[in-house]
Amino acid sequence: MLVAPYRVGVDIGGTFTDLVMVDAKGAVRAFKSPSVPADPTEGILDAVRLAARTLGSTVESLLSDTELFVHGSTIATNTLLEKKGAKVGLLVTRGFRDSLEIRRSIRENVWDHRRPFPEVLVPRYLRLAVDERMDHRGKVHTPFNPASIAEAAKVFAEEGVETVAICLLHSYANPAHEQAAKAELQKLLPNVWVTLSSEIAPTIGEYERVSTTVVNAYVAHRVVPYLTHLGARLKSLGLPRKLLMIQSNGGAISVDEVSHAPASLVLSGPAAGVGSLKFFGQDTGSDKLISIEVGGTSCDVTLMQNGAVSMTDQIVVDGYHLVIPSVDINTVGAGGGTIASVDAAGLLKAGPEGAGSTPGPACYGQGGERPTVTDAQLVLGRLKPGPYAGGAIDLDLDKAVKAIETHIGRPLGLTVQEAAAGIIQLVEQNILHSVEQASLEKGYNPREFTLVAAGGAGALHGPATARLLGSRKLYIPRLAGVFCAFGMCNSDIRHDMVKSWLRDLDAPDEKGTLGLNSAFEKLQQQALETLAREGFTGSKAELRRAYDLRYFGQQWTIAVTCESTDPAEVRKAFELQYQRLFGYVQPDGAIQIANIRLAAIGKLDPLEIARVPADVNDPMPCAHRLVWLDKEHGTVETPVYDGTLLTPSQKLIGPAIIEETTTTIFVGPGDRLRMTDAGNYHIDIDQTGALA
Repeated sequence: MLVAPYRVGVDIGGTFTDLVMVDAKGAVRAFKSPSVPADPTEGILDAVRLAARTLGSTVESLLSDTELFVHGSTIATNTLLEKKGAKVGLLVTRGFRDSLEIRRSIRENVWDHRRPFPEVLVPRYLRLAVDERMDHRGKVHTPFNPASIAEAAKVFAEEGVETVAICLLHSYANPAHEQAAKAELQKLLPNVWVTLSSEIAPTIGEYERVSTTVVNAYVAHRVVPYLTHLGARLKSLGLPRKLLMIQSNGGAISVDEVSHAPASLVLSGPAAGVGSLKFFGQDTGSDKLISIEVGGTSCDVTLMQNGAVSMTDQIVVDGYHLVIPSVDINTVGAGGGTIASVDAAGLLKAGPEGAGSTPGPACYGQGGERPTVTDAQLVLGRLKPGPYAGGAIDLDLDKAVKAIETHIGRPLGLTVQEAAAGIIQLVEQNILHSVEQASLEKGYNPREFTLVAAGGAGALHGPATARLLGSRKLYIPRLAGVFCAFGMCNSDIRHDMVKSWLRDLDAPDEKGTLGLNSAFEKLQQQALETLAREGFTGSKAELRRAYDLRYFGQQWTIAVTCESTDPAEVRKAFELQYQRLFGYVQPDGAIQIANIRLAAIGKLDPLEIARVPADVNDPMPCAHRLVWLDKEHGTVETPVYDGTLLTPSQKLIGPAIIEETTTTIFVGPGDRLRMTDAGNYHIDIDQTGALA
């Protein structure tokens, strides 16, 4: 029996909507309900109904006892990917009409000269000029002319424009002209949603700023009504507090606060893993974690050190650039639904195409005929045939065998088992490369980190990935299959604020460092007011300072966390980061501040780890089945354990299969598994014979 009040996290996936409830004592219950792509709100309410029914309660009673309801959604991302956004108009400073197409005039991949850039989201006839201009210091060069707004409004009205993005030159230094343009436009077109670059992306960089503002306007028409409707439905059913959304920065935000910046939700689902990493870090006993969250279509890799994840403000979604604070997530197309094929050169491929939820893998029996990673795991015995997720899917071994034999085995002259093993090995190499990109390429040694395998499929690939990395520590949460939904229950409120500064670090202005202090104080005042609106004051409101810094003459900056405004302390923090990334520093190099940043954190009460009674007896398998282990061992009769019966302190040595409620765990030969005090899985990887 759960004890109120509850925290509820809901994550919508392509196949299932995951709902996790955490009660007042830290007890957790997880539920999976089929997603409803045509109406995500109904999918969420179906999951709530399932939870209420299972607990012997009503929807109204459950929601009235819920203190936090947190949601992660891919609706912003899907709107962009599916090109189903609003008809957008764009207002720019006269002479800067074509920034979206000019981009940065460079090829992001210098070896690919043929791939076209993505289609611009605003056609040229809807990109209109405003008579005005600010200089880079924020001083008026050309006064604002309201008549140009009237002309633009007439065109927008005739063309049926639904949202408008306003991005005027140097508005990061002085937003007055953008604000004036918005005020004039709203007088003329009161029903048109308007967004300003000075609000969504007040930073230097004309192309990135206009791209971010346009994407924000493009997705708003679907995202804002959806969130408004969902929040209203939950409130009408008894939810006492406003719905919270997970942002790309890994923090939560109320629907009221996010309504002006829906683009901040483009990584809403995967970013929720930060909350899980913070929580499970207590159980691992390590402050160095790398998570691989393997779902149906992709694997998301996140690195956490000293309780903080790597962050970035440069993300690309389907070729569109956004400068919004985000968890630095490295994604590769390696999931359970990843399709395997043989290319024209006779080489085995895995991805990037996926089977999705419809028709899904061949073994789902829903019309899919092409082999996937899930089909391969089934053929190798790591998954068992039959029903999963309460009968929502039923894995058919014969269909999996047929798909792999037809599309992989015969073309390559391999047995079905050899073909399936090849698919798994290739996918695990792809996961390995993604982990290396998130760690080695950024100056971190992955062998110093504990690998956290999460997602519905992560626990099947975790041991092999750890072995390939040379890592000896693997951690698998019992809630691996609802990793992100659980993380939402442990995600603090977060607002990120930024101000362009473009000053020499070592050349104080006429007021010494007081100018920098004053700039931070203004951001802090704004941040505290925002947190107060969401109910966080005093010790519940935490502020973190950071800088975007570079050596003079360099184009790109690096983010540096530092609370001090003392140039010597800031330089020390910068050089530490620079040395890690590039292997050298310029001891006497001039450092330029590009931006100052402030993270405003509304601290939730930390979740307590619910301890489970220990059992010193060896666990007993519930069954045995033939499982292909690796090239060395081949197929071996392997014990299968019911994960729900395993308790803290119990140990076993692989090979083994553990079937949990939301995932299946594969323990490799010689690997030593120990149940933690919280009932999760810690595995010491056997590196005997592995590459050093």
